[in-house]
Amino acid sequence: MHISQAFATRSPEGSEGPDAGRASRRRPAPGRASAALTAAVTLALVLTGCGGGGGGDSAPKSAGSTADADRVEPLAAPPAPKLPVTVDSADGTEVTIGSTDRIVPLTGSLSEIVFTLGFGKQVVARDITATFEQAEKLPVVTRAHDVSAESVLSLKPTIVLADTTTGPAEAIDQIRDAGIPLLVVEPAKELADVGRRIDTVAEALGVPSAGTELKERTESRIAAVQKSIPDHKGGEKPRVAFLYLRGSASVYLLGGAESGAGSLLEAAGAVDAGKESGLDKDFTAITSEALAKAAPDAILLMTKGYESVGGMDGLVKIPGIAETPAGMDRRIVTVDDGVLLNYGPRTDRVLAEIVEQLYAKGGTGQ
Repeated sequence: MHISQAFATRSPEGSEGPDAGRASRRRPAPGRASAALTAAVTLALVLTGCGGGGGGDSAPKSAGSTADADRVEPLAAPPAPKLPVTVDSADGTEVTIGSTDRIVPLTGSLSEIVFTLGFGKQVVARDITATFEQAEKLPVVTRAHDVSAESVLSLKPTIVLADTTTGPAEAIDQIRDAGIPLLVVEPAKELADVGRRIDTVAEALGVPSAGTELKERTESRIAAVQKSIPDHKGGEKPRVAFLYLRGSASVYLLGGAESGAGSLLEAAGAVDAGKESGLDKDFTAITSEALAKAAPDAILLMTKGYESVGGMDGLVKIPGIAETPAGMDRRIVTVDDGVLLNYGPRTDRVLAEIVEQLYAKGGTGQ
């Protein structure tokens, strides 16, 4: 899976996930150390899907962020689909879609795009990582983060949307073998992937013009947020470390170059402290030495991860955190798990939350 969807989808494949457990099922087996780390994150993601751990202080939220995070904003007047269409799937097959009457997106990020394109009424199921309000009453067709082929097929879908981190592979094959059009989409790992994903889904649903409209809306909103970023004192950008935490599963990870968060931090005018300190992979176990080298001015967390360690008081008890500039200043940024790394139509809101919280002290990030 891919931390993209928020760690819901990536593991230190990371869904996504932020989309975590899925990637390991669709890709070559990692080495033993990497496998152990992936297993730990997979367990953590299962706990995330069950509601996380926790207690402690509530995570800080920007004004209006709860309503924004919990809903998607569909296009005002999406066009009628022009079908059938034949599109290329990311797993090397061609897929012909003849109907959008019953849609099953198998990741939260894809669900977000489908709903925002105006197809919410045609969606008949959701993955556990689709956490926004309009999808909450739909039946869930995943167990932990594994797709249940039987559950999907029982809903008689006319199109199923997945990404390369969706698994297990046997479930994908079973859905395809039943004759259901199933499109696999490349996962999103950075801001540059937002437009591509929207275009791909819109083309498959027969509404490429709506995809163009949504892509332009999203990109313009992201650009507007970036214009609001204050100047930095002395040209120094704040250093921000992305931590993936699941206290109930004893998972404490520091994000590196491939965590999926670097693009957001850079767009927010910050430096990805893990990447800058030389961590070239997705995640590494937190150590005092690694945190000292990263020396973050602030820490980016998923809300459930923050809560799972008992809030701020529990966070600074993790070895090494209290000694960082971020720990000494108790300076953190939190964003809802279900949207942080989706890289989709709500990414402007994610970026706005990061910017608002990161520069709250004095407006300079210093």
